[in-house]
Amino acid sequence: MYPAIILFAATYVLMLTFSKYRPYIALASAALFLVSGMLPLDQVFSSIDWNVLMMIAGTMGLVELFIESHMPERMADIIMEKVPNVQMAAVALSLFAGVISAFVDNVATVLMVAPVALEICKKLKTNPVPFIIGVAVSSNLQGAATLVGDTTAIMLGSALDMSFMDFFVYKGRPGMFFVVELGAVLSALILAFLFRKEKGAIPNAAARTQVKDYVPTYLLGGAIVLLILASFLPEKPDITNGLICCALLVVGLVYNLLRKKNADAVLEPLKGIDVETIGLLVGLFLMIGGISAQGVIEAVANLLAQMGGGNVFLLYTVIVWGSVLISAFIDNIPYVATMIPIIAGLAAALNTDPTPLYFGLLSGATLGGNCTPIGASANITGIGILRKEGYEVKNSDFFQIGIPFTMAAVIPAYILGWVFFGV
Repeated sequence: MYPAIILFAATYVLMLTFSKYRPYIALASAALFLVSGMLPLDQVFSSIDWNVLMMIAGTMGLVELFIESHMPERMADIIMEKVPNVQMAAVALSLFAGVISAFVDNVATVLMVAPVALEICKKLKTNPVPFIIGVAVSSNLQGAATLVGDTTAIMLGSALDMSFMDFFVYKGRPGMFFVVELGAVLSALILAFLFRKEKGAIPNAAARTQVKDYVPTYLLGGAIVLLILASFLPEKPDITNGLICCALLVVGLVYNLLRKKNADAVLEPLKGIDVETIGLLVGLFLMIGGISAQGVIEAVANLLAQMGGGNVFLLYTVIVWGSVLISAFIDNIPYVATMIPIIAGLAAALNTDPTPLYFGLLSGATLGGNCTPIGASANITGIGILRKEGYEVKNSDFFQIGIPFTMAAVIPAYILGWVFFGV
């Protein structure tokens, strides 16, 4: 395990130090995992989350059509009419992203909301970096609010045999939805504080931007509806969400080709797919596959469980905050998948209800990704969007929003999770 741990740790240090070269560092590290044999060749394909990659590629192409239609500018005009200043515009955008993310994958949410945020920032002549970071971390937060909001929520729901409504009321007590929403309220206050100096009034637009074509908006709206409906299917392929996004992109490209009748109608939207962001994710997936193959994730999960001893509250505390720390650096899906059976075994051994431990795992693992710029796919996607626009995101830019935002979300989740189900 130790060579895998050293390579993994060194890679993250390099990615945090040389943020401009993250995709190349991640892919180089993935290559070392392969060449060294730490990631067996027969596990390469299964280590990559094809659903996430297909969803990103499909949604990015759709978003290019969406931007070309001028709908983001129109939505930006509407939001600017409703808020008094730049500070409230940032908070409103983050809350808007959070509401969507409670029902749609976090990455897709960032891709859909980011163009609106960029247009608002262009109109206000302000730096979009904190706006997009706020959208990304809000999307991650709300992913734990419902059964369909995030893969980790789906995994937990399956482990406890929960229905969609169980996330609202579970065993006669308030469910995860209310735990997350309290965190969302506090996080919104944190964002308002961080943007406290942005009191500049929003200028009145002479007229709302005219939308050139509503079809891309219908396609994006259709993606949201289909992703929600797909989440209720009892049996579906792992790449269902990715297939939905890619299929809608194909529909959009065919429509655009028929409308414009030239090759650019297809090529220009495809150029909007950020190859560097996809490369970074591929590298991370392979690295995590490597440390998983070497037993690192399972060992860490077991260590966390042992640290809790036989005290259920101490065990709950270790799971929550240990999951926050781990998810700040690795994908939470393999970690949660490993921890679920461990928690089941611990609860059986201690003859205790596993509910608080499971909810603690979901809270810590889902929200912990907001601590670092590479802790969640939504963060990576948001930073990739900014890079395409010519903005380089420094680690300090992300930390000053991500860390207080995470604390504001995790602390109430930690307290309420125990009050509702541990006491």
